[in-house]
Formats: sequence, C-alpha cells, structure tokens
Amino acid sequence: MRKLKITELNRISVEEFKEAEKLPLVVVLDNIRSLHNIGSVFRTSDAFRVECIYLCGITATPPHPEMHKTALGAEFTVDWKYVDNCVEAVDNLKKEGYTIYSVEQAEGSIMLDELVLDKAGKYAVVMGNEVKGVQQEVIDHSDGCIEIPQYGTKHSLNVSVTAGIVIWDLFKKLK
Repeated sequence: MRKLKITELNRISVEEFKEAEKLPLVVVLDNIRSLHNIGSVFRTSDAFRVECIYLCGITATPPHPEMHKTALGAEFTVDWKYVDNCVEAVDNLKKEGYTIYSVEQAEGSIMLDELVLDKAGKYAVVMGNEVKGVQQEVIDHSDGCIEIPQYGTKHSLNVSVTAGIVIWDLFKKLK
C-alpha cells in the first residue's frame, strides 16, 4: 500500500466544482460562534458537493483568516448565503420545497440511522449553536429533528463533527 500523491487525487478545479451536480442538501448554521467550526462545515460541504450553506445570526461569513484555516479554500467553492434570522431561512427553504430537519435531541426525534429519505427530495439540515443547540423556534418551523445515536457518557458532539456525520449519512442516502 502506498500513500497517494496530491497529483494522483484527481481533484476538480473550482470552476469544475461550480459546474458539477450538487447534492440536494442545504446546511443551515444557526448562530455558530466558532470560526473553526464554520470553516470545517465548509470543507465537509465541499467534499460532498453540498448545494449551499446558510449562515444565520451570529455565524460569521467569509472571507476570514481564522475560518480559512479549517475551510482551506472551501469557502470559495461552496455557495453560501447570509440570513440574519434562522427561522426566516428555514421558512424560505420550505417555500422552495425543502424538507427541513433540525439536528437536535428532541421529543420525537428520528435517529439518524433510522432516517429514510426520498432520493427525489430536497433537504436542509440545521446545525445549532455550540452551547445552546438549535433554537426552539427553529425546531418549531422544522419538519422534524434528527438525532445521532450516542452510547457513551457524553450526550453531545462538536457541531463540526455532527455536521460531518450527518452530511456523510445524507450523502449515502441521497446518492
């Protein structure tokens, strides 16, 4: 086994990325305070060709040097929009035909491994603040909540880790 050289990875250009078919998935960041977490979500979204990221509330927007440290340029490839109010973002996505899932531990949440998606559908997932999670008002406007099963003593994951797990799982279900 030999580690591949960067020239052997067949990476596409920014232009090719912009033209490529995207996963019918929008990631909504609800008041994410860490620039590193935001950058990490951009990088994961690039890896799986997420359609767009909505940056809401206090979530910072590109360009920013601290965000760039983890995004590594993905903030220039993945489309993004800033919307001040996350509820407004969710409501607009619903009007555009998206099914909205907040990623939150909630009554009646669906475990991620039990979630069934229609491959013809369009989806948005809301990731919440590092301390407070997804706002209740945003949950109230969502079609449901997704929860990642956890079996240890902790009952939460870092938001960028959560985004990675959820985006990967939805990628597998939608492709």
